[in-house]
Order: sequence, then C-alpha cells, then structure tokens
Amino acid sequence: MKFAFALVALAAVAAAAPLEKRVTPNCGGKSFSNTNVNQAISNGVNDRASSSSYPHTYNNYEGFDFSGECSDRSYQEFPLVTKSGGYTGGSPGAYRVIYGTNTGNFCGAIYHASSDNSFSQCDY
Repeated sequence: MKFAFALVALAAVAAAAPLEKRVTPNCGGKSFSNTNVNQAISNGVNDRASSSSYPHTYNNYEGFDFSGECSDRSYQEFPLVTKSGGYTGGSPGAYRVIYGTNTGNFCGAIYHASSDNSFSQCDY
C-alpha cells in the first residue's frame, strides 16, 4: 500500500514538472547542442559577459519569424559558442541565441553567414 501511494505521488510530481524544450540549432553547417543553447541563455540572463556589450537588444531588422518558438516580441541576443561554460567575453564569433527579454525563453538562433554583417536564421 505504501509503495502504491509513493508511486502515485511520484507520478503526480513528474507530471507537474515543466519539460524543458530541447533545441539543437544548425547554423550553416555548424551544429550546437541543447546544452550550448541553455548555457548561452543562462549567461545572457545572468549577465555573465558584463565586460562585453552582451547581452543586448536584438531588433530583428531581418524580420525573422520566431513565433513558432516563443511568444515574446522583445528579444535579447547573446553569443552562442560550443566551449564549456559558454561565452564570457572576448570575440563573440558569428553565432547568436535569441531569447525573450522578459521570459528568458528560447526564441531562435541566428548567425553571420557573410562578411556584410547581416544575419541568417539557423535551422532547429
């Protein structure tokens, strides 16, 4: 009886726990893990690159549609890297994670595909 009660209680807790969305962007042939994405968002939200200009507002001049990933309409961008601990300063590289300003939720990933400083949207 105690075992059945414990099993039901465990199932209720597991059902109530929010599921983290798993995202693995591919940006022009460069792949990133879900861990890379979550680290970038965490570093951005917690301002772990305070000596740089990141995070900063992403204005979406390109008009990318992020509505399938998040409902936010105000975005932040932060460098997306594969190194352990994520970006903490220095050269940001070509890849960015986009997250909601108010929620910190993943909205998309973008990258500089050419030398003209414009962005392209990653696949995920």
